[in-house]
Amino acid sequence: MTYIKPKFRHPNLTKNKLGYTIDYYEGALSTLCAGCGHDSISAAIIQACYDLCIEPHRLAKLSGIGCSSKTPTYFLSNSHGFNSVHGRMPSVATGANLANKDLIYFGVSGDGDSASIGMGQFVHAVRRNVNMVYIVMNNGCYGLTKGQDSATADNGSISKAGSLNQFEAIDMAAMALELGSDFVAQSFSGDKEQLVPLIKAAINHKGFALINVISPCVTFNNNVGSTKSYDYVRQHVEATATIDFVPEMKEIKTSYKEGSVKKISMHDGSKISLEKLAPNWNPQNRQSALQAIHHARESGNILTGLLYINEDTIDLHRLIKTVEEPLNQLIESHLCPGNKVLQSINAEFY
Repeated sequence: MTYIKPKFRHPNLTKNKLGYTIDYYEGALSTLCAGCGHDSISAAIIQACYDLCIEPHRLAKLSGIGCSSKTPTYFLSNSHGFNSVHGRMPSVATGANLANKDLIYFGVSGDGDSASIGMGQFVHAVRRNVNMVYIVMNNGCYGLTKGQDSATADNGSISKAGSLNQFEAIDMAAMALELGSDFVAQSFSGDKEQLVPLIKAAINHKGFALINVISPCVTFNNNVGSTKSYDYVRQHVEATATIDFVPEMKEIKTSYKEGSVKKISMHDGSKISLEKLAPNWNPQNRQSALQAIHHARESGNILTGLLYINEDTIDLHRLIKTVEEPLNQLIESHLCPGNKVLQSINAEFY
């Protein structure tokens, strides 16, 4: 077996407006198990960044430890990247964001990395409203250590070894809503049509954007009795809406069948179009989103789509009133204005 990626690409590959073909957004050849849902998420990230014409060097990928945290190697090899220690990705992302707010920050984590050892870090990234996309590749188990149940494994699910999980699951989407996140979405790794526009919308959201993606582990958690298996998710998925993301520079040609359609404008003029499917659900009402999640859970279903968005969010930089110029670009004259200014400040305390 070889892990060397072939360099040949079809000479007639289409290019985006920057002149890049999609292979420019790819990474190394994946070493994850064949059929792993994480690879499908990587492919969706590649597609979203290609479609949005993002310069890869304007994006920073950050991760922790776990199968999910290996994936930044497999997409956007021309981007910045930092692989932190287990559960500590959010604080690294916060520090990087404070230093240079001009970059797009893409945090990749897993259910073990975020719902267990990194729970405290996750909580504070949400409450600080760090401007970043936070993707949880959620498979309900610890794939690197042979499939033990993680904190997101559903009560009553059965592991590959045959043990019954007796603990209640931590719901990442519901928790993010409770903590005040202004963009919460949930998806399935096997639904690229839904996942790609969700990633595009998250990138354009000015604040913390969570996408909790159910991503079956084909090796340790794809058995009968698992509620994170491919078969179970496909049979129990319930979409909130048909979603479409329309960038500002693209002519809007979106059309839907008759029904309740909601168009939400983003900061840069781009739009999210939602065709409402789930009953008694409003994507701009936090309580409505929470009720929809709880109702789906009680019915044994997995609610996917854009669950909640608040386009009037205030991110960390606006909240703490940092200067317009990125902090890592400030020069000595900005940081040390001189003795005269210092004396005037000191005079205020006399």
